[in-house]
Amino acid sequence: MSQGATPPATAAQLGYAVELYFDPALENQVLKAWNVLARRQISTQLIEMAARPHLTLLSSPSVDPLKLHSAVRSLAFRLDPLPLSLSSVGTFPSSSSSDTAAGGGGGGGGGGVLFLAPTPSSALLHVHSQLCDALKKEGVELPEEFRPDAWVPHCSVAQDVPRSRMAEAFCILRDLKLPVSGYAMDIGVVESSPVREIFSFPLGSAPDA
Repeated sequence: MSQGATPPATAAQLGYAVELYFDPALENQVLKAWNVLARRQISTQLIEMAARPHLTLLSSPSVDPLKLHSAVRSLAFRLDPLPLSLSSVGTFPSSSSSDTAAGGGGGGGGGGVLFLAPTPSSALLHVHSQLCDALKKEGVELPEEFRPDAWVPHCSVAQDVPRSRMAEAFCILRDLKLPVSGYAMDIGVVESSPVREIFSFPLGSAPDA
């Protein structure tokens, strides 16, 4: 979890994800939702896997983490903290692969994925587009669902939610009094499974000499 640490060249069989992390206040709002859903026994997986609230910019089972390190490090240097507003609730069916590689996506238990969706600001879409461009230059093949014309920005709050409890889960999230706003402050890469942060950089950080 050290900032700027170069990832190991091995473990190519693992899945990797590039994630945006929130300021503490916004992160706590998401954790509040995780905890309420866990207490209601709707979903506990994100807590159990020790995931961190995030927006997934890319998830892939086959990407080279060394190429991710170069692209993410360069992108973090060019960006400032990004305003975010989690403004609506949405769901993916269990077949979605939009977040399966690391920490918050279509799990294998047969239920749906519940998420908070940010307002898709031009700044957020531009960050994702810049990451995609940087990864293409590194020779990384983008999964279909993470290409700029298909990406659905989202912050997962529950995995494998039974269909019979989805309406209840939606009601719980409405009690958050959306929108909840803050900033994306860091960008990092995690591997799974289990979920483990390999490296992260503050947005606006200077590259190492």
